[in-house]
Amino acid sequence: MKIIQETALTYDDVLLIPQYSDVDSRRMLSTETRLTNQIKLQIPIVSANMDVVTESEMAIAMAREGGIGIIHRFLSIDAQAREIQRVKKAESFIVEKPVSMDVANTLGALKKLVEETNAGGILILENEKLVGIITRRDILFEENDNKPLRDVMQKKLITASPEISLKDAEKLLHQNRIEKLPLVDKDGRVAGLVTLKDIMKITQYPKATKDERGRLIVGAAVGVRDKEMRRVEAALAAGADCIVVDIAHGDSNLEIDMIKNIRKHFPKVQIIGGNVATADGTKRLIDAGADSIKVGVGPGSICITRQVAGSGVPQLTAIIDCAKAAESSKTPIIADGGIRQSGDVAKAIAAGAQTVMIGSMLAGTDESPGMIMTRRGHRYKASRGMASREANIDRNKREGNDLTQEEIEEYVAEGVEAAVPYRGKAREVLTQLVGGLQSGMSYSGVHTLEEFQQKAIFVRMTGAGLKESGPHDVEVIG
Repeated sequence: MKIIQETALTYDDVLLIPQYSDVDSRRMLSTETRLTNQIKLQIPIVSANMDVVTESEMAIAMAREGGIGIIHRFLSIDAQAREIQRVKKAESFIVEKPVSMDVANTLGALKKLVEETNAGGILILENEKLVGIITRRDILFEENDNKPLRDVMQKKLITASPEISLKDAEKLLHQNRIEKLPLVDKDGRVAGLVTLKDIMKITQYPKATKDERGRLIVGAAVGVRDKEMRRVEAALAAGADCIVVDIAHGDSNLEIDMIKNIRKHFPKVQIIGGNVATADGTKRLIDAGADSIKVGVGPGSICITRQVAGSGVPQLTAIIDCAKAAESSKTPIIADGGIRQSGDVAKAIAAGAQTVMIGSMLAGTDESPGMIMTRRGHRYKASRGMASREANIDRNKREGNDLTQEEIEEYVAEGVEAAVPYRGKAREVLTQLVGGLQSGMSYSGVHTLEEFQQKAIFVRMTGAGLKESGPHDVEVIG
């Protein structure tokens, strides 16, 4: 037996000491940060790669608010790729491969294509050159499905060069009172499409995190078995901006070998490794080739690893230790788990994390998968740990494996099923978390997250101090 540290701390064990501040408004404080050294975020929040939290709807909401979502791996490879594609197609200045159809087709064929693709406009081609466009408005009252497309399409077209700027595209759309602007090359071939709808999204979400092609960014989680390399390949082909190697105990040969394998086959991909809770584990994953490290063993609200396995490190200490280990290589740290309120976000960032991963708080929002249910007059959504018995059964069913009753009974669960309060839109939760973080920054008198980490001072508190920190000696009515 060896005791290496007699005391380790978590969020409720400390407070940030207030310091002199020259901040006039917390809204002016920057929350820009790094997911990896190549991926920048406007807010330091990542939605967890859990099947009750992040699919395409959540990932879109996260990226539009300046964060990122990680599509969970408990889908078939093809289904996960489709979720990634939905995020990539949700928003872009230029639609690079607009839906098109040959002029020789009929209206019935076009209607079917519109239904399949949900496209608002179809470009009509003849000998691979643009000759017309048909929008939903053009076919709204057309009942003759045998009608040739040539008799339906708009022949007078306003087009632009593929090199057009966003500002010039806006001007053309406005001047000509049109909603779609086809981009054609010098030979008359389609090179893209600009839509008024996409431009409006850009102005509606100014903080959105996007790739170099103007598409929302998104990550994909993968496992550690050899067959998961097919998942990595499919996720990257679909447009994933980073790969999260997802395993509960990241300081292991399985994790290290997978990171090395991905790095070997895809040298430029951004890899997030984890989860770890020690400095040594952090160093091993960085040496293996990880670009960012997820920290947290057992702090999640629906995780019982610490009870079942007796293993883990209280989250604040884990962040501090891992951040110190990553400092020389400037590898970003993701604090994964244990966030219950905005003050915890501030403490995690001040302790050395560049981002925090949120699970249960986002599981109760509209954008998370699953139905809203009502219990005792209150609304909830289902949540569960990815190491819960139910998650394991569902995972095996999706993979075509029928577990025997004996296998089910022998499975040692490290997560539970639970109901989390319904919290409305993800944007509302993110607004509260970011606003609280900015308040924490203002109390420390800092203007950036980097400055926050340099200047923050923690003080330990007793159980009485924790009680004093919340509402007390009153009856809370709202």
